[in-house]
Amino acid sequence: MKLYDYPGAPNPRRVRVVAAEKGIALEHVTVDMGKREHKAPQFIQKNPSGKIPVLELEDGTCIGESIAICRYLEALYPEPNLFGENSLETAKIEMTHRQIELELMSQIGVSWVNGPVVAKLGLVKPIKEAKKRSDDLTHAYYRRMNNELAQRDYLASNRYSMADITAAIAVDFASHMVNLKPAVELNHLWAWHERVTSRQTFVA
Repeated sequence: MKLYDYPGAPNPRRVRVVAAEKGIALEHVTVDMGKREHKAPQFIQKNPSGKIPVLELEDGTCIGESIAICRYLEALYPEPNLFGENSLETAKIEMTHRQIELELMSQIGVSWVNGPVVAKLGLVKPIKEAKKRSDDLTHAYYRRMNNELAQRDYLASNRYSMADITAAIAVDFASHMVNLKPAVELNHLWAWHERVTSRQTFVA
C-alpha cells in the first residue's frame, strides 16, 4: 500500500502513527504541497478533494481522509485496538475524537489560514479578527483538556486511543507551526502529551 504524504502535515502523520502502532509497512510517496502537487490533475484523480493523505491499494483503489484510512487499517489489523473494544468505549472515543476535530483542530486551522505562513503564499487575505477568536478558542480547549486530564491519563478512555493520537498531533502542529503552544502551567496536559509522544511508535 502507498501513502501519499508530506512531512510536517498533521493529517498524514495520523496515518503514519496508526500504521506504526499496528506494525504496518507502507510505501511513502511525498506530495510537495509547497509546489501545489496535491492540486495537480493526476493527483485529483486519486482524491477529488485535492488533499493528503491518500492511501492507494494494490489494485489502484484510493482512499482519502486520514480517519477513513485509519479505520480501514484498523479493520485490516484490529490489534492493537485504537477505536474502541466495545460499543460504549467506541462511542466515547468517537465522541471525544469528533470534539477534538470540530472544536480544537478546526480552530487551529483557522489560525493557520489567517497566520503569516499562509499569508506569504498569497492564497488568502488574512483576517486578524478571525485569528484572534480562533487563538482564544484554541487556548480555551487546552484548558478544558487539562481539566479532563486531571481526572484520567488519556482523553477518551482509561487507555491510549485514536483520540490521543489526533489531539497530540494537533498540539504539536499548533505549537510548532501556528505559534499556539499550550500554556506552561497546564501540567496535566503536558504530562499526557509526554505519555503519548514518547511512545516508540509515535516517535517512529
